[in-house]
Amino acid sequence: MADFELSEEYQDLSNTVREFADEVVAPVSAKHDEEHSFPYEVVSKMADMGLFGLPFPEEFGGMGGDYFALALALEQLGRVDQSVAITLEAGVSLGAMPVYRFGTDAQKEEWLPSLASGKALAGFGLTEPEAGSDAGGTKTTARLEVVGGEKTWIINGNKEFITNSGTDITRLVTVTAVTAKHERKDGSIKKEISTILVPTDTPGFKAEKAYNKVGWNASDTHPLTLKDVHVPEANLLGEQGRGYANFLSILDEGRIAIAALATGAAQGCVDLSVKYAKERSAFGHNIGKYQAIAFKIARMQARAHTARLAYYDAAARMLAGKPFKTQAAIAKMVAGEAAMDNARDATQVFGGYGFINEFTVARHYRDSKILEVGEGTTEVQLMLIARELGL
Repeated sequence: MADFELSEEYQDLSNTVREFADEVVAPVSAKHDEEHSFPYEVVSKMADMGLFGLPFPEEFGGMGGDYFALALALEQLGRVDQSVAITLEAGVSLGAMPVYRFGTDAQKEEWLPSLASGKALAGFGLTEPEAGSDAGGTKTTARLEVVGGEKTWIINGNKEFITNSGTDITRLVTVTAVTAKHERKDGSIKKEISTILVPTDTPGFKAEKAYNKVGWNASDTHPLTLKDVHVPEANLLGEQGRGYANFLSILDEGRIAIAALATGAAQGCVDLSVKYAKERSAFGHNIGKYQAIAFKIARMQARAHTARLAYYDAAARMLAGKPFKTQAAIAKMVAGEAAMDNARDATQVFGGYGFINEFTVARHYRDSKILEVGEGTTEVQLMLIARELGL
């Protein structure tokens, strides 16, 4: 029979991050959310704790842990501040992980120590104005030419919704680009999509004005412009033409991380609602005494519990080297919906206070919707699950 109890090491990590989230992150969350400011001081403290290096080997400056350790940290951070949690998630699973998974020894030695330390951030440049769920619609191009006697990639295009792409500590964005086109037998054109490492100080690379978002206000998100960006041939990440496939595998892993973050958000709404229901009185009793409230919170707890089991299962399969694509899709969908549903119900439990931005449940209500969209919409997850069923 499967044992879903955490080992002592995992539990200690979870407890440590939970304490950090409650004592360091939560007190400044409302301020950064209202100001739409990036929480540099919080990120610096997370870096000091080694959170950005959790799944990476010590030889690259990591903590020698695994992806499940990262997921546990994300769950605890997601309880109190989704912006902080997504900064860690994107910095590790989308920013640094492609370098670790597909980089050459030289690329790993150059970039991983700073990324794993959290002193630098990297972005994941996949989405474009006409290439979101259909990432194969990529229009950004990269052509290889000889410039100054050296083979050089010349990149042109635009990216959208790129997390961690414009902070003061952002040093790198990995971009997908069309590096060749091939005509199929039926006359249609197949794009060869590759991934290329672009340092953010490269001339022609520009992070445009940050988005004014509904939620995740303390998370850094920008559209990017790449105009005649020149980088060395050696900046190709992984095999030429395998960029799209490699990024899809990164997204499979990332869905486990997003599911963990969403589970934390769902659980945070439960915890806040239980506390409030025990303190708020109406008609002579604490509102938790009324079944209308108690049953609503009970359903919220059931959603959070189910989401947790789903991402635990996907992570266990991944670490065991078993296929996990479908389980990751299920976890991401279930947890994202749990976060959104729990945020809505928590807002109802809090009544008028749930509509005031300084309250965490209000931020969860605004923040959680993107969990049904980012890193693969709910519809994409359903497509993946259905495909596994042969439909």
